[in-house]
Amino acid sequence: MSPQSDRPDLLFPSEPSQRAIARELYALVRDRPLISPHGHVDPGMLADDVAFPDPARLIIVPDHYLTRMLLSQGVPPAELGVPSVDGEPVETDGRTIWRRFAGYWHLYRGTPSRLWLEETFANVFGVRTALSPATADEIYDAIAAQLAQPEFRPRALFERFNIETLATTESPLDDLGRHAKLAADGWGGPGGRVLTTFRPDNVVDMEFDGWAGNVEQLGQITGEDTGRYAGYLAALRKRREAFIAAGATSTDHGHPTALTLRLSEAEAATLYGRGLRGEATPEDAEAFRAHMLVEFAKMSIEDGLVMQLHPGAVRNHNRWLYARHGRDVGGDIPQATEYLHALTPLLDAYGNDPRLRLVVYTLDEYTFTRELAPLAGGYAALYLGAPWWFLDSPEVLRRFREAVTETAGFYNTAGFVDDTRAFCSIPVRHDVSRRIDAGFLARLVAEDRLPLDEAAETIVDLAYHLPKKVFKIGSSIK
Repeated sequence: MSPQSDRPDLLFPSEPSQRAIARELYALVRDRPLISPHGHVDPGMLADDVAFPDPARLIIVPDHYLTRMLLSQGVPPAELGVPSVDGEPVETDGRTIWRRFAGYWHLYRGTPSRLWLEETFANVFGVRTALSPATADEIYDAIAAQLAQPEFRPRALFERFNIETLATTESPLDDLGRHAKLAADGWGGPGGRVLTTFRPDNVVDMEFDGWAGNVEQLGQITGEDTGRYAGYLAALRKRREAFIAAGATSTDHGHPTALTLRLSEAEAATLYGRGLRGEATPEDAEAFRAHMLVEFAKMSIEDGLVMQLHPGAVRNHNRWLYARHGRDVGGDIPQATEYLHALTPLLDAYGNDPRLRLVVYTLDEYTFTRELAPLAGGYAALYLGAPWWFLDSPEVLRRFREAVTETAGFYNTAGFVDDTRAFCSIPVRHDVSRRIDAGFLARLVAEDRLPLDEAAETIVDLAYHLPKKVFKIGSSIK
């Protein structure tokens, strides 16, 4: 059983009759196992199963939701222990980091970060004292004492959180050694509890730092001649095979836009050659990314991997932050994203082929109603991913259901993904999603738009059966 909230009516409708129905529906999924088909937890944490170092390094340092908020108020990430890539000194004392964070706790009022943290403190660690500068040491000591106990090691928490399946994300250059260790221990491999996900951005995006060197390394790993476009495609197929052998059921593609293009082999090879020579323009890089999405869709039909597309982030917008601390530390910003015309070449080629499963996400919620729900409601291959990243909040989760259900229904959506590096927040985030769905379904029942028995079946599907089906969890990926 996953940790339960001390606030039984958290996020339920305030209207009494709807609240009563929401309670009834939520009870059906409260204790269901968690399916986490997309996230960024370090697999080494579970492979090694060593105790977490301290509360700050577990909760604050890896969570860019938290560190970026303090940066917005002038607190450098180095003062919160975020590793530096430029040699800048970084705070290493966990208690100092925790105290500094507690001093700015008021910044998180009304944010999902505060909700997730309060629920994590209370329901994972049993700490119900309100965080403040005055209570920082008390809370730090209470959590630190528990982290020293065997039942708070990663695998024990995995069991306690009632996680059935957790997917991590690795590049094609990863040796998958951590997943091999998990498999040897009975935790990984095909059908295992911890799965890898194939994310090839660093060998596809010509604007990725070190792209040409990454492509060369890809060739060394696979024994293919990646100096040629044909060898490059062969190398990607080999790595996909290795990921499937390690348990992967899906791929993930984090492109700036959703653009897809169908280029001839000669046109693609010309772009590829310009990239290797360092002559590619930004337009070349965008065209090659767009072409490769269509190539990856073709590969997914061949090998059965579910395809995920996460467009819309302007990566490393905060150049100072990137120069000091590197990627994935809170410097990315959403942008408006077009899907209807961008996805047309891919959908023309493969959109009606049920062998393809393409899960599309957005950081531009205005596209839910205008583009994404109608597309998912009109193509056999397309599913809507849950609101993620900047949109992973109670308000947007509600708006998502309101925006897409009338056009796409419930069964063209792919279930919730927590998309997190913060391991201890996983049960909290899934619980929030289940509560929001309970409230939305309760309103449909109260308005006499959906019978209670059908709402009960639907909420179980949304929480458990749909993500397993769409991401082929526990079944052959073919």
